[in-house]
Amino acid sequence: MSAKTDPVGRETAPSHERLPSCETLPSRRHLPSRTPTTVLDVVVPVYNEEAALGPCVRRLHAFLTRHFPYGFRITVADNASRDRTQEVARELVREFDSVSLTRLEEKGRGRALRTVWAASDAPVRAYMDVDLSTDLNALLPLVAPLISGHSDVATGTRLASGSRVVRGPKREVLSRGYNLLLRGSLAARFSDAQCGFKAVRGEVADRLLPLVQDNGWFFDTELLVLAERAGLRVHEVPVDWVDDPDSRVDILRTVTDDLKGVWRVGRALAGGALPLDRLRRPFGDDPRDRELADVPGGLPRQLIGFCLVGALSTLLYLGLYSLLRQGLGAQSANASALLLSALGNTAANRRLTFGVRGRERAVRHQAQGLLVFAVGLALTSGSLAALHTAAAGAPRSAELAVLVCANLAATVLRFLLFRAWVFGRRAERRERREPQEQPEPSAAGRSSRG
Repeated sequence: MSAKTDPVGRETAPSHERLPSCETLPSRRHLPSRTPTTVLDVVVPVYNEEAALGPCVRRLHAFLTRHFPYGFRITVADNASRDRTQEVARELVREFDSVSLTRLEEKGRGRALRTVWAASDAPVRAYMDVDLSTDLNALLPLVAPLISGHSDVATGTRLASGSRVVRGPKREVLSRGYNLLLRGSLAARFSDAQCGFKAVRGEVADRLLPLVQDNGWFFDTELLVLAERAGLRVHEVPVDWVDDPDSRVDILRTVTDDLKGVWRVGRALAGGALPLDRLRRPFGDDPRDRELADVPGGLPRQLIGFCLVGALSTLLYLGLYSLLRQGLGAQSANASALLLSALGNTAANRRLTFGVRGRERAVRHQAQGLLVFAVGLALTSGSLAALHTAAAGAPRSAELAVLVCANLAATVLRFLLFRAWVFGRRAERRERREPQEQPEPSAAGRSSRG
């Protein structure tokens, strides 16, 4: 096999527009056990690693040949090395049919992984550090949930109770501190962001990589955070890890870049700027599961969320009504308070109750919410009119009591309209006229295990 070189030095930051047109991911499928194609593509990013590269690739190739029951490929991603790394890689390509080379003209681990993963046709794409700090016995547990269709992303963790780690106290403190920061600032649930041992399903990588902007060490963290926030299943594997004493990572610069990345991703998530809804998975392959998938989070969870939002909205409405009633008539105060609380109610239910993220269709949803508001206004205004007709000069306490009852009826109707019309997934599918499911493309491996 000849070496593959790409002019990837001109790689630019990804844009959201590069995402595929299909709105959601297909159902997970178990990959066939008997296939001549490449199932796993393991990327080894390197920079000036002429001494370590040969032993690493030979050891990894021998392990996969003995233990991995699928076709595989090892891709060396040369990060603009200035020593003999590229020559060593070319020798390995000539030695093994299942080894390939990609040359990058700019440094950056994130850039290397994005470039190779985006170009790969393998259904499962992984990477590991060239120093092989992670015990290779963890490789099969890492990729098995992705091959079986159980998980979307897999990562090694050095901080789980079952892990065994040999490294200095400074790196231990920095690692634990960084992951605590991620839990506090980005609500991350994974335990170890920077372990150089990860894998992702191919169709997930194709959707997720255009959203990841970092080209350096923060790439791993951003990938995991966005995967979690999109609702993808992240699998953690405890690993045995022996730190490389010859590591050339600039710790101060890495920490600074990571803090900038945390701030950038946090702002993007808080502002809803990322179209994470395009990474949703169907609930399952059973047709009954697809019916449940039309109800994000399930009916009980929706009812609980709607009731909580409704209770807060009612308190807001009553407070606004009491405040506005001091200077306005009953009907004007009611309409103004209901309008303001309805805008907040629609936004809160959109995000918290029905799980709609991002800015797409937000204006449409608010417009539909205002129509629902009009129904509530008719109910509450009609109730006030009936009260004043039956008892002219009724006290404010009577007005509030009538409004509470009318709002309860309006709340039930609002939930039904929100669920079936405003945020209903079936209605959205009919609007887009998108197919229910597309078959996954077959992976045509460039090389396979002999």
